Amino acid sequence: MLTWIASRVGFAARLSTSAMTQASHTSQRLRAFLLSRSSGIRTQPSGRLEDPTYASLKHHPLPASNLPRFCALFATCCLLSFSAETATDQVRNPYGLVIGPDKALYICEIDTHKVSRLDLATHELTAAAEGGLQQPYEVRFDKRGNMFFVDMPAHKIYKVDAKTKQLSVVAGTGEPGFSGDGGPAVKAQFKQPHSIVFDPQGRLLVCDIGNHRIRRIDLSTGVIDTFAGTGERLPTPDGSPLAGTPLNGPRAIDFDKQGNLWLVLREGNVVLKLADGRWTRVAGTGEKGLTDGNAREAKLNGPKGISCAPDGTVYIADTENHAIRKIDPKAGTIATVATGMKRPHGVFVDKKGVVYVGDSENHKITILR
Repeated sequence: MLTWIASRVGFAARLSTSAMTQASHTSQRLRAFLLSRSSGIRTQPSGRLEDPTYASLKHHPLPASNLPRFCALFATCCLLSFSAETATDQVRNPYGLVIGPDKALYICEIDTHKVSRLDLATHELTAAAEGGLQQPYEVRFDKRGNMFFVDMPAHKIYKVDAKTKQLSVVAGTGEPGFSGDGGPAVKAQFKQPHSIVFDPQGRLLVCDIGNHRIRRIDLSTGVIDTFAGTGERLPTPDGSPLAGTPLNGPRAIDFDKQGNLWLVLREGNVVLKLADGRWTRVAGTGEKGLTDGNAREAKLNGPKGISCAPDGTVYIADTENHAIRKIDPKAGTIATVATGMKRPHGVFVDKKGVVYVGDSENHKITILR
């Protein structure tokens, strides 16, 4: 099911799966009406989301016996909505997102130059980091609850201390370039760093996309090195070793439960998996397009987000296709599970398998259940 939480017109209602199951045909009409009016996306019985063609509710008169249920559902939606004029309660161009240790949703907002915190219980939106930032792209938490995020045009990685809430720079001088390997990360140069993730050992990996490398920071020592990539903008040969292999536009990374690294190449239009020290092409031919089926024969278009689910499936924000794709590694297949979005950048799957999407240029957060 689809639930959209925050949009440029404020917050919308969260309609639970159980409530929809128990609702009458009248409430189903209401759901169709609300989704068509608010999200521009709809759910299908198959689970696929497409642009709506719902008729307005006014064309379906309600029997008097169902009016109380209609009013209850409508009132619930209204109570959970915020005024469109309350600018501080809006998400503007959301990118990376993650569930924090406090079970709130943290969102990188490009247009407002901050990282926001959305309380999923109260729907209250507050700032988790702001002031002096440019465009936060990705946010993650370490095991101690400290928040880390990357500011792409600032060429820096920031940390917000879990206890003091103090903001500090952990990597990057602010000058674009490539330097610093083997030394302090704070004196190193990046070129448009994008996504970040913690490896099983607690080290921070950074997609240094402008340098066509993945950088690695040992937070216990503060030392940075190059984990993968040569700096060359060349294709990654299937089955190639980690060392000495080029990466064409490393954009987003995540680890699965087995500790394997998954990577999407924005310019390369492929999904790679690093296991046993070798890169394997899991999805994408390298050509731009949108095709499902056999993952290795499928096409992607500028993918910019990835998240590994607890059940082993992998979700991709296929940005320039305005879609969310799902890879089944065991079956070797890929399927489009959501369309009708507008350049989604961020995707995150929580421990329960709930998928959160930063539907960037629609200015909303979308949930896929």
